[in-house]
Amino acid sequence: MKFRQTILLLFLVLVPPFVASATAFAQSVDDQFLAAREAARIGDRAKLERLAPALQGYELEPYVEYWLLLPDLKESEPVAVKAFLNRHESSYLAEKLRSDWLRQLARKQQWEPFEAEYPRLLQPDQELACYALQGRRARGDARVLDDALPLWLSLLEPPESCYPIFEALILDKRVLAEAVWLRIRRQFEANRIPAALYTMNYLPASQTPDKKLAQTVADTPLPWLIRLPSDFSASRMQRELAALAIQRIARNEPRVAADQLERIAPSLKNGEKAWAWSQVARQAAQRHMPEAMEWYRQAGDTALSDEVAEWKVRAALRAQDWGSVRSTIERMPPALAAQSAWVYWLGRSYRAGGRIDEANALFARIAGQPDFYGSLANDELGRTTMTPPKAPAATREEMAQVGALPGVQRAQAFFRLNLRTEGVREWSWTLRGMSDRELLAASEIAVRAGNYDRAIAAADRTRNEHDYSLRYLAPFGDQVRPAARREALDDAWVYGLMRQESRFITSARSQVGASGLMQLMPATAKWVANKIGLKDFNQGRVNDPETNLLLGTTYMRLVLESLDNHPVLASAAYNAGPGRARKWRADRPLEGAIYAETIPFSETRDYVKKVMNNSVYYAALFDGKPQTLKARLGVIAPRTGGEAKGDDLP
Repeated sequence: MKFRQTILLLFLVLVPPFVASATAFAQSVDDQFLAAREAARIGDRAKLERLAPALQGYELEPYVEYWLLLPDLKESEPVAVKAFLNRHESSYLAEKLRSDWLRQLARKQQWEPFEAEYPRLLQPDQELACYALQGRRARGDARVLDDALPLWLSLLEPPESCYPIFEALILDKRVLAEAVWLRIRRQFEANRIPAALYTMNYLPASQTPDKKLAQTVADTPLPWLIRLPSDFSASRMQRELAALAIQRIARNEPRVAADQLERIAPSLKNGEKAWAWSQVARQAAQRHMPEAMEWYRQAGDTALSDEVAEWKVRAALRAQDWGSVRSTIERMPPALAAQSAWVYWLGRSYRAGGRIDEANALFARIAGQPDFYGSLANDELGRTTMTPPKAPAATREEMAQVGALPGVQRAQAFFRLNLRTEGVREWSWTLRGMSDRELLAASEIAVRAGNYDRAIAAADRTRNEHDYSLRYLAPFGDQVRPAARREALDDAWVYGLMRQESRFITSARSQVGASGLMQLMPATAKWVANKIGLKDFNQGRVNDPETNLLLGTTYMRLVLESLDNHPVLASAAYNAGPGRARKWRADRPLEGAIYAETIPFSETRDYVKKVMNNSVYYAALFDGKPQTLKARLGVIAPRTGGEAKGDDLP
């Protein structure tokens, strides 16, 4: 702890009559820092220099130094910058300043100092990684284009620094027309249309569409396709554009796209036709259309992008086509197939085919991992899910050592100033490389400060020594448990949802405006308040924990009742709306895990998996008994004629 802080703390403890004035002193330093931050934001260097002396010894003084140094980055040899980096090596601010400096060096093509400093960067972003490739090329590194080639298909919307490398790949003929069209297809799949139109500039002149034509295919594909002349098959450009038009139509109307593809299929080459069918199939799979697997079969054995392959597996799961689940996962690239989701579902496909030993070997690879698929693998092997043995609590000495770390102190100062974004950055950076004991100490420090999200972030990282009471915190028990009981809700599910929604930060606010512990949207909060007759309700009360819990648990109960009292459906509804949760059912009973896996929205799919897995661990902590995720996931009943129940829910 800094000398100045130590004196202040002693002053507060030993001289109580002066507590008010000491607090005012600390507050004034905080205010001066905020004023310095604003001066830096608007570029008022003179004011920043006036404020700097008063902030010497303050926890966040390095930020003031950083703001003062930024103009020095334009100098050829910023001595002060190097001194700052040496003083604060390995800190978040050192990484940030070094990144800023490297960008300046690269833009001036000062490759020698760039290459001297770049290796000290701990987490280079893609822009700097491409600048590093430029630097290697400038000094004649013969292997640089070999190293850059994988970026051609993986980096679909690159920063500007990558384009000189891409152009070098073209000039050196490492990338030919076939690879250019493949990149364009991948960019269309990812809806990166401006980037795809730019990539067309790399095509040979005979295959390059003019900008207006390319934009027309992207914006109004169906009218353009209908007007396409019957002899278009002679032109590679026209065939590729026709396949791209099919892809664009399929995004909104897969059946229309399929009809159009049937019409023009004889004019397409096999690869073009197969890719177009894969795109129609992917969109159909995401909409749970029964034709999806047939359209995937039309695509044959064409190589599929990761997301298209994933949706083929999901379509096969909905159809209970375990043979297609197996063959699709087995053909995935190794890195994709190694993800726990596809290890689990491959194991399920082996078990369905009677290959029990191979299935169990796959389940054993991921069993015990504290995620959705690890819990499911436990169930498949007959192992119930329990929390691991609790590590000894962090000692006073361990907490003192972690609490004295400058990054921890800076993070806590930011949280005190309600600058959560900056605090989270400092906290996350400081956790890097910590031992389990340090992580547990950091978690306990965060709990005591009421920073529950940071406590979870620290406890989540332990590798061998664990404390799941920190990883699955259950704060506000005096308010959450009565609220759950009042609505007859499983408190493990309520906590599982809250952990995913807000990480127990009462002031949490999402980008779309959801607020509080249970992340209520304004319209939802108002609707529930009216429904229960809550008097004097206004939006300002949504962040009050008691009000938020009252409205949130009431809404959970109403959603649950409208969806067969099934927590998987209700969790999906809480995130994406009851109408969508009902729409995603099948025409026959569907295993809860398959329902969750095939949710069309990636955010909601991830959300439901995490909420349900959270609830397993909370139940284990609360009840002290082994749990099974499959039992909680259950079976989702098929669609019925009474789907309108609960349609008035927001």
